[in-house]
Amino acid sequence: MNVPDSANARFEPSSRYPDPRIEVLDDRFLKLRLFSASVERLATGLRWAEGPVWFGDGRYLLVSDIPNNRIVRWDEASGAVSDFRAPSNNGNGNFRDRQGRLLTCEHLTRRVTRTEYDGSITVLADRYDGKRLNSPNDIVCTRDGSVWFTDPSFGISGYWEGEPAQAELPHAVYRIGADGKLQQAITDLQAPNGLAFSPDEKILYVVESRAVPHRRIWAYDHAADGKLSNKRVAADANGPGAFDGFRVDVEGNLWCGFGSNGSAGADLEALDGVRVFAPDGSAIAHIHLPERCANVCFGGRHRNRLFMAASHSIYALYVNTQGCA
Repeated sequence: MNVPDSANARFEPSSRYPDPRIEVLDDRFLKLRLFSASVERLATGLRWAEGPVWFGDGRYLLVSDIPNNRIVRWDEASGAVSDFRAPSNNGNGNFRDRQGRLLTCEHLTRRVTRTEYDGSITVLADRYDGKRLNSPNDIVCTRDGSVWFTDPSFGISGYWEGEPAQAELPHAVYRIGADGKLQQAITDLQAPNGLAFSPDEKILYVVESRAVPHRRIWAYDHAADGKLSNKRVAADANGPGAFDGFRVDVEGNLWCGFGSNGSAGADLEALDGVRVFAPDGSAIAHIHLPERCANVCFGGRHRNRLFMAASHSIYALYVNTQGCA
């Protein structure tokens, strides 16, 4: 799975500890860093890597390769990379529900699906109020079985991640209740993207990809019945930076796929990677990668391995914390 890509050609494993790619911005990150762990590249050759999800029962990682219309599988035991699903309907975000089944946001079909134990596909949502969804993007599941997903228009804006189509609904965040009812939860964000819950599920975080002047992560108080309130800024990318997908660890820190927002003069190389934010919104670390990082997840036996889906490649780093279960 190799392609002649300059960013990939530049990657070399660190020969020293601590890995200089792990930049500490605040001393609070020191307890989260493993001194003798370094960034590893597990695979390369993808066109746009997204939506990583860990399957501990099979010891494998799934990653969407959206333009290639496939989901790839990396096996921890052998290091082998293979196609898990092709075609994937330009699948993007993935997650596991409370029963361990795969949830996927599909751009091409403009729907959210669940893969059953026998491999069959169940459609969880493709329309709201009789109108087609735009292109479901990222997805999470709460302890009560509710499924939350974002629905910007990325997949209907061209042929790269889906097919061109007219939007029938505003950009929104949706909730599928445990009873299967689809609700529109947020409608005032420009291109909602990554989303995640705090460890106690009392806060929902959502990335606004087209926020002006800065890309932001918003926080909402999340009630037991799914209602949201008290919208406020949780983290600001500041300047030319931009968020994508992210996950939260057991201490409430946000591990965010990061890169440039396309501003002229931005130092792209310095922005690419994963930026870590404390619960108070302070940036505490940056994991530098030679490629823009779209999304992350935690996995491994102890959920202490950060997997990073970054443009053409999949990277990993052991850390001294765990992702939320």
